[in-house]
Amino acid sequence: MNKTLIIALCVLFSSSVFSKDRLEVYEDYDLGSEIMMMTTVKVDPNMGDIYLAGLRSSWVKAVNIQKELGFIKDWKIYGSDLATSGDFNMLLVVTFDNAADIEPNKEKYKQFMQKWSDSDEKMSNEISAKYPEVRTLTGEYRMREIILK
Repeated sequence: MNKTLIIALCVLFSSSVFSKDRLEVYEDYDLGSEIMMMTTVKVDPNMGDIYLAGLRSSWVKAVNIQKELGFIKDWKIYGSDLATSGDFNMLLVVTFDNAADIEPNKEKYKQFMQKWSDSDEKMSNEISAKYPEVRTLTGEYRMREIILK
């Protein structure tokens, strides 16, 4: 009797655990609406502080304007504690409320350009021209949350 019960329980648990070999979207998991655009960067050794200083005067200034205008939800910079390992050691992340916010939009462009001055553009171009001396872009990713049910 005990052997039969044990075998029955094993079959029951194994079939429930392994019954699906693939999951179905919207049935087994949902997709979040937020979009994260991630740029992976390999910053050269001992150049992290120089790169961050450039970002602060260019990329950070631009994403702060976009956030102030409500065009993006948030932005972040992540740095690896293991700076010399792997294909990248820094992430630049911009979070959008949804995919529609990524689409080109003439009105948003005009609003941004009203805040982004000619001197901002000139400084950003000068800083960006020097980036290849301190870093290499290794990838661009468009990520969306997967919510398992």
